Amino acid sequence: MRKIIYGAAGIIVILIMFIFADIFGIGGSKNNIDIKVENGAGASVVAEKLKKADIISYKAIFKIYSRLTGEHIYQMGIHKLNPSMSYKEIIRSLQSVPENDEVQVLIPEGYELRQIADVLEENGLINRDVFMSEVETGNFDYEFIKNIPNRNNRLEGYLFPDTYKFSKNETEHEIIDKMLSNFDKQVVPLYQQSGCSMSLDDIVILASVIEREAASDNDRGKVASVFVNRINMGMKLESCATVQYILRERKNVLSIEDTKIESPYNTYINDGLPIGPIASPGISSINSAIYPEQTNYIYFLATEDGTDSLFSETFEEHLENQKRIQGNE
Repeated sequence: MRKIIYGAAGIIVILIMFIFADIFGIGGSKNNIDIKVENGAGASVVAEKLKKADIISYKAIFKIYSRLTGEHIYQMGIHKLNPSMSYKEIIRSLQSVPENDEVQVLIPEGYELRQIADVLEENGLINRDVFMSEVETGNFDYEFIKNIPNRNNRLEGYLFPDTYKFSKNETEHEIIDKMLSNFDKQVVPLYQQSGCSMSLDDIVILASVIEREAASDNDRGKVASVFVNRINMGMKLESCATVQYILRERKNVLSIEDTKIESPYNTYINDGLPIGPIASPGISSINSAIYPEQTNYIYFLATEDGTDSLFSETFEEHLENQKRIQGNE
């Protein structure tokens, strides 16, 4: 009986030694192995991957260690790990963005979906067809998306312009979701706190037109007032930017034919706002749409160098401003 007890005790001691060695990476190889971690992977999934790659020997012990040392968020991407690393080192590495896996991308204010796709594609982050398909049909769990009317380019205006850090291993869905999450954090609270009577979608539409039309930050509030005044007076917006959106070309001067294009985005022939946003507006334009300046302006013109705008309350003043810009006065 005593031999059995000693034998069992010996086995337990040996097992503890093996577990101890596994936890602290004692005697393990220093050859790195690539471990791919998907978005949202938890301790169970990670432990399974580590065990299959022979980086750890005991999945259950790793999971227990993970739970005892806190809530860990593992960064997706390709992590280089080896069996000589302790559990602590493995977890620390998995919580860090993998080296050479991160791409910083600037999405400028006023970019259209097609331009955003261009930037992401140029940086090797997306397949354009997959990206545009996700834009149209992807399932994203945000309340504001439920209130977007059924139209083409469903998420136009909602991919928030900002500087992002994307992993090369993020899917098109995950990249879009990150940009929508930013919109949810930046724009939705601002809108909700304002008590604005316009729908959020109309605010985004108006802000997108302001974004494309305002020559400077100082002009945004006045540009917003022009469009709001025109809507309230039953006048058409006559925004060149809405026609440029149809043309998919930012022409400096529109032709008469351009302004007659049949499209729900053409504010030269349709009353009110276009059917949807024409670009991704930044916070300044969103603020201007929610809180337009109080003016009597109903016309504006950009100066020749495009750095400023001239505003007027009457058509006669508008014609005078045109002459000033053309150098006829």
